[in-house]
Formats: sequence, structure tokens, C-alpha cells
Amino acid sequence: MIITVTMNPAIDKTVDLVHFEHGSLNRLTNVIIDAGGKGINVSKTIKELGGETIATGFIGGSGGVLIEKVLKEQGIKSDFVQVSGETRTNLKVVEQNGFVTELNEPGPVIKQEEIDLLTEKLLGYAGADTLFVIAGSIPNGVDKNIYKELIIKLKEKGAKVFLDADGDLFVNSLEAKPDIIKPNRSELEEYFSMDYRANEEELIKMGNKLLDKGIGMVAISLGQMGALFLSKDQSIRCPGLKVEAHSTVGAGDAMVAALSYSIDKGYDFEESVKLGIATSAGAVTTKGTKPPSRDLVDKLKAQVTAVNI
Repeated sequence: MIITVTMNPAIDKTVDLVHFEHGSLNRLTNVIIDAGGKGINVSKTIKELGGETIATGFIGGSGGVLIEKVLKEQGIKSDFVQVSGETRTNLKVVEQNGFVTELNEPGPVIKQEEIDLLTEKLLGYAGADTLFVIAGSIPNGVDKNIYKELIIKLKEKGAKVFLDADGDLFVNSLEAKPDIIKPNRSELEEYFSMDYRANEEELIKMGNKLLDKGIGMVAISLGQMGALFLSKDQSIRCPGLKVEAHSTVGAGDAMVAALSYSIDKGYDFEESVKLGIATSAGAVTTKGTKPPSRDLVDKLKAQVTAVNI
């Protein structure tokens, strides 16, 4: 069973235009509105791959109603904590040249009793057959140690945890030894206090240091260059695939979804990483935060090269 946790979900409004004119009138060519937030995007992609999840987190107001409606229409189960504040709206401006400008609202203020309700809900799902995907930012009122505290409690009940977060949320949570993490190059460089662009050998060494801390798998995203996947037993490099990209929005979430789906299905390491690369590549071809179709993912997966390192 896969449980996705999105503490700061959003209504994602993605707009297209030829070129963004700062301080001037911009006429949009396309507008897409969808339920968003990293964990919710993971749930949508897993559904498209053929899997099932339960989406949880905090929602409130008319935005929360829309998120639940969208997920229900897509056949995705949800079990959110209703909060008194209003779920945020995020604007993503996609220019014809591929540049993406994101304007993200902070989200509602969360009360301690609402945090306690979510914690109790998650622990009720936790067990040896459960994988939690804890992803994205946190709203106002939530301490930056929340992910670390949750990971400790969930792992105590035998569950596995996939963490996809950045900044203090990422750094603090490493102490709790999540089973899987997906940092990108810049996040690793920042964590290891590097003031220059690390090469692949250095990235692998950094990833191995994280494995030594007790983390089970480290997936290092390299953007269009592909990714490095490290575990104690096997390490693989997958070059990126050449696709006709619309925007990179949701590519990382798609990789998290594919790896989570693979773990839930019991796929071996190489099969899992190939699906991760293919799903991520497929996501950049879609508009908004729409997941790629399973047919497209399967076609791309046949093109993935996995090299043991």
C-alpha cells in the first residue's frame, strides 16, 4: 500500500504564453487548472501507471473541495485532514522557449491539533506493507522537524518512507534515515557545502556517504542528463532520454511515483530505475501537471540504458 503525504497541496494553474514581459501586459495562450502538490502529483502518476494510492495531507476551503473532487473523478482514494485555512493556488508560467516561472503561495496556517490529527491518521495506516511518500513543502505553523518526527514514528511501525523534500526539511530528515531519498545535484552540493559544480564521481561519493548514514536508496536527479541510482547492493547510471519537452514541471514527482510503484510491485533494482527514467521523461512532454500515459512510459522505457557503476 502506498500513502502519499502532501502537507501543502495546491490548485495548480499552468499558463502558456510566447514570452513573459516583466512589468507589462501578458496575454495567455492556454490555461490548465489541476489538483497539485508533490504527493498528489505522485498519486496521479501512480494511478496512470496502473497502481493505487491513498492521498493524504491538509486541505481547506474551496481549493480543498476542488482537490478532493478532482481526485475522486480520477479514481484516486483520499483521506485528508480538513483545516480551517484555504488551500493555496500556485501559478506556473510556461514560455515558448521552455522557461518556467513559478509563483507559489505559502499555504494556510496549520494548528497543532490539525497536525496531531494527521499524525494519528498516518500511524493508523503504518505497517510492514506500507510505503509512505512524504513530499514537498510545509505550510505555515508546521515545524521544520515534522518530517523527521514522522519518519521516526512510521519506521517504528515497520513502514518504509520515501522522502522528497529540500532545504531544512531534507537536512533535518536525514537523521531519521528515510528508506529512499531523491535529491538533485544542487541539493547535494548544498548539503555537502560544495561551492562548485560537482562531477559525477563526486556525486556518487556523496550519495554513498548518505547510504552510510543508513538510507536504503539514493536517487540523484541530474535533470535532462538523467539520474544516478545508488543502493548498498547496486548502483546504476541512466542517461536522460531525448523527448520533445513542454516543461520540466512534475518530472521529479513522476520519478518518485515510478520508483514507489516499482517498490510496491516488487520490481528489481534495474527495472525500477528504468521505469523511473521513462516516467520522468514522459512527464516533461505533458502540459500542466498531467502524468504521462502508461503507453508512452512503456515506449520510453524500451529506450532507457542502465549502466552499472
